[in-house]
Amino acid sequence: MFDCALCSLVEELIPKETKVGFRMAKEEPQSISKDLQELQKKLSLLIESIQTNSKVVAFMTSPVGQYLDRHPFLALNLLMFIAMSAVPVGFFLLLVVLTSLAAFVGVILLEGLVISVGGLSLLCILCGLAFISLAMSGTITVSYMVVSSLISYWFSPSSLAQQNPGGNCQLSMKSTDFEGLYQE
Repeated sequence: MFDCALCSLVEELIPKETKVGFRMAKEEPQSISKDLQELQKKLSLLIESIQTNSKVVAFMTSPVGQYLDRHPFLALNLLMFIAMSAVPVGFFLLLVVLTSLAAFVGVILLEGLVISVGGLSLLCILCGLAFISLAMSGTITVSYMVVSSLISYWFSPSSLAQQNPGGNCQLSMKSTDFEGLYQE
C-alpha cells in the first residue's frame, strides 16, 4: 500500500516526458541483464587469457608471484602503486626526453653560433693580418728600394772616380790621412 502511494506521488511530480523514460526503465531489466551477462562473459574470457599467458604463468610460478598470490592485499597495493606511479614517472621521462632534445637543439644552435662568431672573428683577424702584412711588405720594399738607391748613389763607381781621380779605388782615403794617425 505504501509502495503504490509512493508510485502515484512520483508519477504526479515527474513530467510526462520523463514518465516515458521512467516506464522504460521498468521494462529494461531483461536487456540490462543480457548486457551484464555479455560483459561478464567478456571479462571472464579476458581473465582467462591473462591467466593462460606464458609470461603471467612464468611470473606466478616464481617466488615473488607465489608470495603475491598468498598476500593479495600486498599484490593490490603493489598494483595500485605501479598504476598510480605510471603518470608521474611518465611525466618525468617526458621531461627528460624534452630537456635532452632541447639541450641537443640548444647545443646545435649554440655550436652554430660559436662557429659563426668564431668564423667572423677569424675572417676579421685574417683581413687585418693581410692588411698589416701588405703594409709591412710595402714598407720593407720601399725601404729596400730607398736604401738600395741611396747606397748605389753614394757608392757608385762614377762618384768614387770623381773623388779619386788617380784611379785608385780606395774609398777616397789618401795616404796622407794615415800619416797623421800613426805618428810616433
